[in-house]
Amino acid sequence: MPIRPRTILAALALLAMSASLAQTTVSELAPVSELAPIADESEVLKIAALEALMSAPPERALPLVTKVLNSNNSNEVKSRALFVLSQIDLHEAQAQLLDVARSGDGELRGEAVRMIGIGGNAEALAGLADLYSSGNEDVRDAVLEAYMIAGDTDAVFQIAANANDAEEFEAAVEMLGIMGAQDDLRRLRESSNFSEILIEAFALSGDADTLRELALDGSDHETQARAIEALGIVGGESVNATLVEIYRSTDSDEVREAALSGMLISGHGQGMLELYRASDNVGEKRELLEALTIMRSDLVLDLIDEALAGDR
Repeated sequence: MPIRPRTILAALALLAMSASLAQTTVSELAPVSELAPIADESEVLKIAALEALMSAPPERALPLVTKVLNSNNSNEVKSRALFVLSQIDLHEAQAQLLDVARSGDGELRGEAVRMIGIGGNAEALAGLADLYSSGNEDVRDAVLEAYMIAGDTDAVFQIAANANDAEEFEAAVEMLGIMGAQDDLRRLRESSNFSEILIEAFALSGDADTLRELALDGSDHETQARAIEALGIVGGESVNATLVEIYRSTDSDEVREAALSGMLISGHGQGMLELYRASDNVGEKRELLEALTIMRSDLVLDLIDEALAGDR
């Protein structure tokens, strides 16, 4: 029963992706001093001037921002102008932001979509639905990210619930997991064909209760095993206790392997140590020792000494 490296790698990839996207939230753009070097030093002044507009009356700021967007300024300057535009609480400003998102040049389209998410204006966010429906894969990804930034779980749920294919469904479900939308994911579980991506999303959202329910359901060992491994991603004392209990009580090698992988992912070395000491099976003890070695746990040194001394 070897430890499956793909399980560990998948868990790490999910967590890395979650952390990466979480950093794309409502934090302001970097100040001028942190921008990459700009060839034309006058652009630094333009960006500083745009930032100063944040404190200007909206009616005065909007024409100036519009002028910048309609000029021949660089994308760096125009991107900062889009951010200022997203913070202007006027219908005209949000309509202009949507116009750039629909028909702007190249990367500015994606930036405008992102700024709609940062601004969080309900009117502009509602306008993203049509953009999503008519857009290509890059546009759809940008819209999902904007919904994530704005915390609009309902919009993402609607995309998942009405997805035209598996790829679209999986992208939306994955985003719901990143957003921690546990209730929406549970609704999808009840209303759609069950998918492996839902298990991953439950893990990303931290929904230990749903994963525990799946992990204890032995009607489908493959689904059960995936849920057990996903519990390891969630982690915590209660999850660790569940993983140990599943390992002890199952007669299935696949389920036992998943429980061991779950403990490895969650870092539950103490549980592995308890299982090692309670086992009379040399093969099983070897596998537990290997798992502790992979974890580089300090606990393994005493076990190695015992094994070398012949004390089982």
